[in-house]
Amino acid sequence: MKLDDLVSVSGLSGIFKINTSRNNGLVVDDLDSGKSKFCSVRKHQFTPLGTVAIYTITDTVELSEVFKKMLAQKETEPVPESSADKNSITSYFENIIPDYDRDRVYVSDMKKVLKWFHFLNSRNILASALSSEEE
Repeated sequence: MKLDDLVSVSGLSGIFKINTSRNNGLVVDDLDSGKSKFCSVRKHQFTPLGTVAIYTITDTVELSEVFKKMLAQKETEPVPESSADKNSITSYFENIIPDYDRDRVYVSDMKKVLKWFHFLNSRNILASALSSEEE
C-alpha cells in the first residue's frame, strides 16, 4: 500500500484506502474494519496523502519524506499528540523540518500531520507504505 492509495475524507475521522472511484464520488475502505463505504463528492472533500506537501522557504517537502524523518527520530524525539500545546508542536516541527515556511504552514496543518502519523503508525501501515513508496 502506498500513500497515494490513502485518502482523508472531510467529515469522517481517520484515513481510508481508496477502493475505486466513480464519477460522483469514491468508494473507500475503512482501514480498521475493511468495510467499504461510498463518499459523494457533493458532501465530502478528499485529500490523497500522496499529494500533501509541507511548504519550506525554498520549495516543498513531500509528506512521505516528513513521515520518514518522524519515524527516524521517533526514539530520540517523541512525536507529540495532535492535542498538545502550540509551542511543543511548533518546536517539534522546527526539529523535523527546520526550514518550514512559518507564514504558510499553520498549527492546524501540523496537527493534521501528527494525527495522520499516529493513525497510520499505530496500525503498522506507515512503515509498509513508506517502503512501497521507495520501490
